[in-house]
Amino acid sequence: MSENEKLEWEEISCEHIVNDEWIDFRKSAYRFPDGRTFEPYYSYSRRDYVVIVATDEDDNFICVKQYRHGIKRVTTEFCAGGIERTDGKEYGNHIDESSAEDALSAAKRELMEETGYESDDWKFLLSVPSNATMADNYANIFLAKNCKKVSGQNLDETEFLNVHLHTRKEIDNMIESGEFPQATHILALLLVDKQCK
Repeated sequence: MSENEKLEWEEISCEHIVNDEWIDFRKSAYRFPDGRTFEPYYSYSRRDYVVIVATDEDDNFICVKQYRHGIKRVTTEFCAGGIERTDGKEYGNHIDESSAEDALSAAKRELMEETGYESDDWKFLLSVPSNATMADNYANIFLAKNCKKVSGQNLDETEFLNVHLHTRKEIDNMIESGEFPQATHILALLLVDKQCK
């Protein structure tokens, strides 16, 4: 028996509390490796998404400001958005690639829709769980360099956001002050730093 097998929990029941087109929110019971059972554990399924660290031809970072209802305030962050699915759901296993747009196409589409910028210089950096404790979706992080403004925004009906250009120093200051609070976006910036070394 491998070390991982000694640590894995066994899901013994699962109730879908909310299961609509937007989310699959679940309540589960698990058997621990020592044989004990415990519940409830809550988890949810949302669609995979992309985060784009985009810079313009002057090496400014292309950011967006928008309201985030989870923390109930306006934040600054990188462009990001969901990978479109052909089955009409907003969630699904990230391994099920047959029903989802590919991540690079989603990144290019989101950058164009949210900011009006495009790039011919893309690099995939990492695919990482968005919140491994409670969620099964993944963030796919990309770097887009030498972006050019080619159009206006083409926002979804629930999107209200403004585009801002920032220097790295400005972003560092916003991270320290809490104005740039998205953990995955901060990780994305650190990955870009690693690429540039």
